[in-house]
Amino acid sequence: MAAKVSVIVPGAGKGTRFGGAENKTMARLDGRPVFLRTLEHFINRDDVIQTILVVSGGDLEEVKSRFAPNLALMGVALVEGGERRVDSVAAGLKKVRDDADLVAIHDAVRPCVTAGMIDAVFAEAVKAGAAILASPLHGTLKRVSDAGVVDETMSRVGIYEAQTPQVFTRQKLLDIYAHLPEDLDAITDDAQLFELAGHPVSVVRSDPTNIKITTKADMVLANAILKARPSDRPTRSLGAFEEAQW
Repeated sequence: MAAKVSVIVPGAGKGTRFGGAENKTMARLDGRPVFLRTLEHFINRDDVIQTILVVSGGDLEEVKSRFAPNLALMGVALVEGGERRVDSVAAGLKKVRDDADLVAIHDAVRPCVTAGMIDAVFAEAVKAGAAILASPLHGTLKRVSDAGVVDETMSRVGIYEAQTPQVFTRQKLLDIYAHLPEDLDAITDDAQLFELAGHPVSVVRSDPTNIKITTKADMVLANAILKARPSDRPTRSLGAFEEAQW
């Protein structure tokens, strides 16, 4: 029997590097909001029993007014997040079903993940209890001083860029969040919390196309990636609302 997975999709970040008044999670990517392009990868999977979208308090009313009927038809729960990523994930965890075996955490602004990537990281999490997608870095790495001068060239051997989904057994993730460290400002992903608690985290090798949209230039790249791929969208209808109405 396949593991049952609850998916938390944090989208409460401020997105200051994106620029402009529009929240990057609601920016249009190939005709739909970025967050919907991301949700599409999970809502029709047989192993996903629940999908939770976490948005900031400042965006909650707008998301409700524009998208609540659509999200309800898709079976997506909407939750208000917090100031930090860990606060948003914690808010999502409160809604996770008790019968979930695994909890997957995936950035709302990472819409270029594929079904194959998700399959692989889910399978590894079943075996290892904690697994993430990550891509090896291939460029030359320089440590640069505050003055903008190269201090050293760093070895890239064994250096990977962490991605999402990051997938953990439900109970272990709940235990981690029940005993968070005091200094959370330096925490940038959930795998780091597992590392700090002394738990091993398996890495499933991914590729750089699973990008996180941070700037407007990333939107151009994400659009090109999606257009270059065979369709990875669900065949079942997403509800009574067509593309133009999102």
